[in-house]
Formats: sequence, structure tokens, C-alpha cells
Amino acid sequence: MIVDILIAACLVISGIFGLVGSIGLIKLPDPMMRLHAPTKATTLGVGGALIASMLYFHFVVGQFSFHEFMIVLFLFLTAPITGHFIAKTHLHLGHRPEDLPPTGTDRPWASYESDEARAAIEAAAEAEAEAARKGG
Repeated sequence: MIVDILIAACLVISGIFGLVGSIGLIKLPDPMMRLHAPTKATTLGVGGALIASMLYFHFVVGQFSFHEFMIVLFLFLTAPITGHFIAKTHLHLGHRPEDLPPTGTDRPWASYESDEARAAIEAAAEAEAEAARKGG
């Protein structure tokens, strides 16, 4: 009985996350805001359904479901990366560096660092690595 309640709770919670993610994808006004709906809420929705399936197979059928475990693992690893790629593409296609808000540091946004700034950062990292090799 407890296992059935746990599986049902996972399915209901995953359904709520999936619904919220789908509505957010439709209703949010900006592409960068819409990006969060499928990468966060819908990922949790699908993950919850797969976890419910894993629990069912483990406690009811009596086998460990390796397939669902691998799907959950790959889903949670790839969704943030995909969201990052979409955000970077949107950033490059839709905004100029001067239109972005300040970063709060003396460095610009990573996507818009100049070649000179990037070379200076790499040189500093090289010098630090060389000093660590000599000191260690």
C-alpha cells in the first residue's frame, strides 16, 4: 500500500511539473524566460515519471529497471547543457554587447570577451600554472 502511494505521488508530482513546464513554454513572453520552462519543470516531470516506473519495477515486479535509471541519468545530464546551448545561441543572435546589463565585475560577458582580453586571461593562467610547476 505504501509503495502504491509513493508511486502515485511521483506520478502526480511529475504530471504537475510537466503541466507547469508546458504552460510556461506557451505563456512566458521572452525566449530566455521560455527556456526555463522545458529545461527545469518538464525535466522534473519526465524524471518523476521515470522514477515512478523504477519504483514500480523494483517493488512490484521485483526487478531493477536499469533502462529507466539510464534515461533519468542522461536526461538530467543533457537538459542543462541543451538549455545552455539554446541560451548562448539566443544571446549571439539577438543582443549586442552594449545592450546587455553590467556583469558587476570589471570583465565583460563571457560570450563577448575580446580576443585581447581572452589572450590576457590565457597568459595569466599560463603564468600561474608555470609558477605552480616551479613551486611544486
